[in-house]
Amino acid sequence: MTTTGGNAPDRTLTPGLVPQQGHLRTYSRTDPRTGPRTNLRADPRADPRTDPRTDSRADPRTDPRAYDQGPGPLVARPAVTEVRLSAFGAHRGTVVPLGPVTLLRGPSGSGKSTVLRAYEVLARLGAGAGLAEALPDAAGHVPDRARPDTQGRRGFRIGCTVDGPAGPVRLDVAVQAEPDLRIVGERLTWQGRTLLTTALRDPGRGTVQAEWHTAGSTPVTRAPFPDDVLGTALLPLRVAGKTQGQRDVLAAAEQMVVGLRSVFPCDPVPRRMRTPVPVGEGRLRRDCRNLAEVLHRTATECPRRHARLAAFAGAGCAGPVAALGLRESMDAGTVEAVLERTGRPATPLGRLGDGELRYLALGLVLLTGPGVLVVDPVAEVPQAMQTLTVLADGLDHGLDARQTRALLALAAEICASGHMRLVATVGEGVTAVPGTTGAPGTAGPTGAAGGAGAPGTAGVPGPAGVPGVTVVDLAPGRSEG
Repeated sequence: MTTTGGNAPDRTLTPGLVPQQGHLRTYSRTDPRTGPRTNLRADPRADPRTDPRTDSRADPRTDPRAYDQGPGPLVARPAVTEVRLSAFGAHRGTVVPLGPVTLLRGPSGSGKSTVLRAYEVLARLGAGAGLAEALPDAAGHVPDRARPDTQGRRGFRIGCTVDGPAGPVRLDVAVQAEPDLRIVGERLTWQGRTLLTTALRDPGRGTVQAEWHTAGSTPVTRAPFPDDVLGTALLPLRVAGKTQGQRDVLAAAEQMVVGLRSVFPCDPVPRRMRTPVPVGEGRLRRDCRNLAEVLHRTATECPRRHARLAAFAGAGCAGPVAALGLRESMDAGTVEAVLERTGRPATPLGRLGDGELRYLALGLVLLTGPGVLVVDPVAEVPQAMQTLTVLADGLDHGLDARQTRALLALAAEICASGHMRLVATVGEGVTAVPGTTGAPGTAGPTGAAGGAGAPGTAGVPGPAGVPGVTVVDLAPGRSEG
């Protein structure tokens, strides 16, 4: 597997774990299953008069204005910069570096969607979801070559790195999928130090033995953790933060949870987007079936963003586009979106091609945020300190070259600010041309084609001449440039 193109992940690092102005600090704790999963808030020393993004009065779960702040000082936002599939599906020893915009490219069967699935599983576990909820199809991700031990146990291993104010923090998780689904091992590391480990000691119990760094009179604290949830997400409930060692553990765990949690998997389904829909709260679903409902909301609450989406539609849809219009049925309580044409009848979105509908839906995702998308942001952390990651499988499916280029250009522009990132899969048809530069990356072998990948190199162009895009090539042994 090779990597090509892209920019280095945007970040502001501070030495050690001492919070600086605008970074994250520790506050009250809540149960990850019933309330906010983390205990981070803005540093109160940040002046809201000079940094408008520290204003947390707008609820990011319901108010799109909380995501539409203007420019301000760079804030270090925790973000996933690497996903590791040590043994997951067809992958073995695969390391995928992630930038602001990352495209996973390769032929069918190369494991592109599997990487997105591993990311989504980690995100849901980081949000406090139970293992069965996050991974109902666990047995299907056990590597084919994995042999059961003497007790019939098989499983897989995945992990990630989250960069942010504390620097890179690594998480690695071992999951037993057969005969019983459980987390049998977990390791959280920072600066070469192991801050948390869990291990299955007694298969007859529904717990694992957890050990975390204390650095006080007792250097290590031990306690049983449930084997169906991520121990890292539980640490803010169990660590008091009295010693420097405990504060290190808290900062690393909190950064990992914040970096993982805000994720929007997006898979627009055109056939579900063609009919009028009821007017509701206007939060976009995963399959974008309520596209017209969300456009109704943006036209009312975010006219500037709505106008920009109309311009985006004009760049990728057939024929001239004057505006994005709406037709409301008061009797039925539904709304239908249309493309307004100059000197011509409007075109209902239901009459557009599949590629045009996917193009519009993906553009809407990039131009909105947690206030519009159905995501679960960390309520106790201002949106300016969070990064929303969009996972898009088959980004270029049904799109022509012009639409793909326009979509990637928009993604690169939006993601450059750091508040949003995009990880998407594309086919082999998305090729690179001269004109952009990239950052180095490395990748391990993938079992999809039974071979080992070559190491990535720097300075290879991104797709379609769009700067700021990282391409991870999942076709083993292939390089470009």
